[in-house]
Amino acid sequence: MTRKILLSLALAFAAVFPAFAATVGAPAPQFTATDANGQTHRLSDYAGKIVVLEWTNNQCPYVGKHYNSGNMQRLQAEAAAQGVVWFSVVSSAPGKEGYVTPEQERAIVAQRGAHPRGALLDPDGAVGRAYGARTSPHMFVIDQQQTLAYQGAIDDQPTTDPASLKGARNYVREAVAALRAGRPIAVSETTPYGCSVKY
Repeated sequence: MTRKILLSLALAFAAVFPAFAATVGAPAPQFTATDANGQTHRLSDYAGKIVVLEWTNNQCPYVGKHYNSGNMQRLQAEAAAQGVVWFSVVSSAPGKEGYVTPEQERAIVAQRGAHPRGALLDPDGAVGRAYGARTSPHMFVIDQQQTLAYQGAIDDQPTTDPASLKGARNYVREAVAALRAGRPIAVSETTPYGCSVKY
């Protein structure tokens, strides 16, 4: 069996069984990806820093709840002020809901007033499948040693209603705060909610 076939089988397996793709407590899958501005990012470049990966789809109402309310932008800005590296990731395939060109994604980021370090474009789904990203948003927090420290939902309110944000428990904020303080993360894994990633 050729290496190409084996790789294809591995990617298909990861897509069907995402829990096997990235495991909390294990090394985070390494990746190289290009953002909407044409800059290349490697996860290894950010060793020693906390990294947040946020899967997004501009046509998903669950994503809309967090961006239209300003919730996601506030969280991104808060994280950046703490030295956290935040990437939005778009894994929608060409022709599928949420697919964007670099120009379109730059316009979306500007219109939202978003604050990611970069908006990574992943149209072939390589990064998404490596992590087992299932929904938008699906959140991953990687610690300073590049171990996956949290994966799952952004909060405990799996709804599109912006009113649910009041009093919501934000798991990403909690995970980042625990890592910065050198404490164990109270909740390191939850079930993500949102629209399915359109591979």
